[in-house]
Amino acid sequence: MVVVGSQPVEEEFIEAQKNWELEKLYLDLATAKRKALTPVEKKFLRGLLCGCSPAEIANRVYQSRSSSTVRVYLSNGLYKYIEDMLSSQAGYSVKVKNWSHVTHLLEKAGYKKNWIQLNTIVTFIKDTKEQETELIELKSPKIQDWGEAVDVSGFCGRMTELATVSEWILQQRCRLVVLLGMGGIGKTAFSIKLAEGIQDQFEYVIWRSLHLCPPIDVILSNIMQILSPNLEIDQTATLNSRISQLINSLRNARCLLVLDNVDSILSSADRDETSVPSSTLGNTPYGLSQIRYRPGYEGYGELIRRVGDSQHQSCLLLTSREKPPEIAAIEGKKLPVRSVNLTGLSRKDSLLILKAKGFSEFQYTECGVLIDYYAGNPLFLKLVATTIQDLFGGSIYEFLEQGSLAFGDIRRILDQQFNPLSELEISIIYWLALNPDCASMHSVPSNIIPGLSPRLAQRLILEAIELLQRRSLIEKAKVQADIHSTDPLMNTQLFCLSPGIVFRDYIIERLMEENFKSHLSAESNLLLRNPILAAQLKIDMKKSIVNSKV
Repeated sequence: MVVVGSQPVEEEFIEAQKNWELEKLYLDLATAKRKALTPVEKKFLRGLLCGCSPAEIANRVYQSRSSSTVRVYLSNGLYKYIEDMLSSQAGYSVKVKNWSHVTHLLEKAGYKKNWIQLNTIVTFIKDTKEQETELIELKSPKIQDWGEAVDVSGFCGRMTELATVSEWILQQRCRLVVLLGMGGIGKTAFSIKLAEGIQDQFEYVIWRSLHLCPPIDVILSNIMQILSPNLEIDQTATLNSRISQLINSLRNARCLLVLDNVDSILSSADRDETSVPSSTLGNTPYGLSQIRYRPGYEGYGELIRRVGDSQHQSCLLLTSREKPPEIAAIEGKKLPVRSVNLTGLSRKDSLLILKAKGFSEFQYTECGVLIDYYAGNPLFLKLVATTIQDLFGGSIYEFLEQGSLAFGDIRRILDQQFNPLSELEISIIYWLALNPDCASMHSVPSNIIPGLSPRLAQRLILEAIELLQRRSLIEKAKVQADIHSTDPLMNTQLFCLSPGIVFRDYIIERLMEENFKSHLSAESNLLLRNPILAAQLKIDMKKSIVNSKV
């Protein structure tokens, strides 16, 4: 084993020791990171200094062709430390454009052995052939347009999800990926962090938000101006022709397109609008408002379908609270169209958010209770942390004592996802709230829809549960089936409300408010309309909050 001072040099990429001042580099990067580099970070750094790509590093270290893990570690760690270190030294912002840029930046900063400072003579050789060649090599051919993408420097966690989706896009060549999840779960930040981590594998990176609902023609024109700036846009061309033009560009160049907030262009259908004829439902008020596009935005559906169906070398990444209607038919675990549901952050990563909001390590037990109630939803945790600091003097106990979890912006976000629901979806949500144990589709009572035959009622319940799952409001329960059970219902798929006491608390409050307002007749005969049960569950929830703090 080779020894430098008292520090052993690890086996991987030991050749970097010959040409680079490793110990000085480790120390300076540790200063930028504010703690020592991990052995894995040192190993990957040496690989870069040896001129190895992330794929080559993965092959040598893990004997794997998949470089997703290496790329995530680099983009979320080493690249940032190198940028911070060099920016501090230079006095201006320094960015790592891709893995091959690292050695040039570190050599220029003086970390290569026997490196001669050339800054004083660079101005005298600009017109030489060697200098022209160097400038050509350093000039990145990639074009990136991040639109209104937010700063994600404070992003934490989700390493597994980042590695998984990166592998889908880079190794498995998925051409359409959908990020789903409740409001506030971090889909936008995830899409930006993911794009930053894999940007060096694309010739074009274009990130756009649909929050303000731009017409499809505007988005297509904007994207094509970036992909083909010299192309004259024919404003009279049909939508199909313009989509065909875009797909042709996606075949000619490797592009990463990100459309954020797709749910903004999906319809918030009125509950009275139903996809089931009223005659079929008799005199009941129950119908299903399908997920569809707002009037005038149907062209986005055609774009999504054709990008998913057509062969090309690019990828379209979407984020949405609700799954676009085209996805179900073309997605699959072995197909180039995939979707992933983001859930809450781990307790460790959630604690980092609360720590940044000013909570001390002495409050970590109470912080754990807060994290459980909000199921690690990063936006909810940030909002409630600010309220606790501003109104309760930083006391989590006092906040929990007042008993209201869904308030202000948190309630507004939940309203946005609850209000478009049909009567049947609302009834099932209420039933799940009053029956908090996981339920199968068979366990939802068919008389939840009075006046219909059990067969028709069961079909509508099936469709409603499927819709609720696509809206990110319920999820598959993480339970293990009993292989020895003879009861078929014991081995069926179970569902429950999206995690977190806050969502159940919100549902129960709505149920109580609705009962106070509506005074429904006894003919409805719905268990979930019973204000006594709703109030009792509310009391039980408050008791559990108090008991958890004792």
